[in-house]
Amino acid sequence: MAVFEKAYCEYRLNRVESALKTIEGAPEQTDKLKELYGQVLYRLERYDECKSVYTDLIRNSQDEYEEERKTNLAAVVAAMSQWEKAPLDDLGLPESTYELQAEELCRVSLADDSDVTEEDIESELAVIHSQMAYVMQLQGRTDEALQLYNQVIKLKWADGSSLPTVNDLISSDQNVFDSKKKVKLTNAEGVEYKLAKKQLQAIDFNKALLAMYTNQADQCRKLSSSLQSQNPGHPRPVLIQVAQLCREKQHSRAIELLQQFSDQHPESASGIKLTMAQLYLVQGHVTKACDVLRSIEEFKHKSGMVSALVTMYSHEEDIDGAIDVFKQAIEHYQSEQPGSAAHLALVREAANFKLKYGRKKEAISDLEQLWKQNTNDIHTLAQLISAYSLVDTDKAKSLSKHLPSADTMSFNVDVDELENSHGATYVRKKAAKVTGENLPKEQGQGEIKKKKKKKKGKLPKNYDPKATPDPERWLPMRERTYYRGKKKGKKKEQIGKGTQGATAGASAELDASKTASSPPTSPRPGSASGSSAAPGSNVVPPRQQKPAASGATRKKAPQKKKKGGKGGW
Repeated sequence: MAVFEKAYCEYRLNRVESALKTIEGAPEQTDKLKELYGQVLYRLERYDECKSVYTDLIRNSQDEYEEERKTNLAAVVAAMSQWEKAPLDDLGLPESTYELQAEELCRVSLADDSDVTEEDIESELAVIHSQMAYVMQLQGRTDEALQLYNQVIKLKWADGSSLPTVNDLISSDQNVFDSKKKVKLTNAEGVEYKLAKKQLQAIDFNKALLAMYTNQADQCRKLSSSLQSQNPGHPRPVLIQVAQLCREKQHSRAIELLQQFSDQHPESASGIKLTMAQLYLVQGHVTKACDVLRSIEEFKHKSGMVSALVTMYSHEEDIDGAIDVFKQAIEHYQSEQPGSAAHLALVREAANFKLKYGRKKEAISDLEQLWKQNTNDIHTLAQLISAYSLVDTDKAKSLSKHLPSADTMSFNVDVDELENSHGATYVRKKAAKVTGENLPKEQGQGEIKKKKKKKKGKLPKNYDPKATPDPERWLPMRERTYYRGKKKGKKKEQIGKGTQGATAGASAELDASKTASSPPTSPRPGSASGSSAAPGSNVVPPRQQKPAASGATRKKAPQKKKKGGKGGW
């Protein structure tokens, strides 16, 4: 009896390892010790052994605690499925307990107990509400999930079992600052004894993400580095560090970090390489992204990966690279799943791709493979004949014999219905019904329709019927052989040259230097009035005046008044 009490005290004092040693050293394994042994193994996350203990207890015991044991066994199976990715086994567990069923059953089962208060009922219901909120969150019903999460958190459980609910609430709430306040609830004392390691790990990941989204770069780096040291093979701490580097526009450093983790842990590098390819695409390095994607053995032959690689190679105009992707994928399915739907779909896409880019010779083998699988496929046969027409015309002719005749290809098609269908581009108008007065009259009874007389064309006024018409009269004037261009007329007066408002002719007439015979306008001092200068004499020519523009007048510049004087200038 003392062994059970000692082990139970150690368990409640969170000395789980000591409790395990005490139970395993007991001389006799009673049902009570087995119950406690199952709890200890669950706390130590040794789920496979815990499952065996509860299975044995359920099989070999019959008392009023059978439902509680089955509930605990269901919790063990759920933990194995959630955290260890173990397949779910059908253990034949009933769905009659309220933990496995619904809220109404919980209220009904607890209502008969007079010692259970409303607070106790709400505490029991919180487990169901947490699970319902989690399912709603996975279904995308975020608002309903948030409402239930907040309802559970308000209970403030003393044993700390609401902490997983807090973590789920943080992951679903879009308000990062509100989530930052709620995450402080996870720092409660003794939380490491209440939650599993996977749950504690998820909370730490969310703390690092919150630091990143609230622009606390140093805190984010500190938390993610600590997580990486605690979980060296887990990719999530590295992805958080890479996300922080990308927010700081350090894409090259982020790629180096991803490459380093990929080299050290190739077994968990698939997601890392996908992120690396995405970063290469952001930087515009499409070929490098293709090389990274093709190095992922787990995904490189998947239809989605093949489609992405072909699209990227086509964008880079690397048709040979795209064809090589098809070739490797087809060879993989040829050896692993020959003749499967995925295999034939890849062959057809490869053939269509080669035909699209004019590689008809390379498409022949693919088309032959498809036609052998289904000789009734007329479309593939037509493509094969078209491809052979460039390589081997005799082969094309021999294959054309397999085409169906025109009679066998005719179908019972209502042409009028087809033309008047919704998708027809041309709709033939139906003939109007002829009724009553619109019936055609017999010959001789109806009025004879008058023929329109053709009007004679008008002749030009200078038309001469005896003269031979010009054979080039229909050509434009510039295209006729005798066209010599327009005659150049007299030079127009140059407008706009010279002084403002004056023309070239007026300036020439008024320029005294250009008229040799023009008499001086005023005599020199000391010379006789009206005398002419002798040739070769040193007579200074008269002073020239600026000519006034004809038809234009100049405005005088305003004169300034003399400051301080009485008179003007």
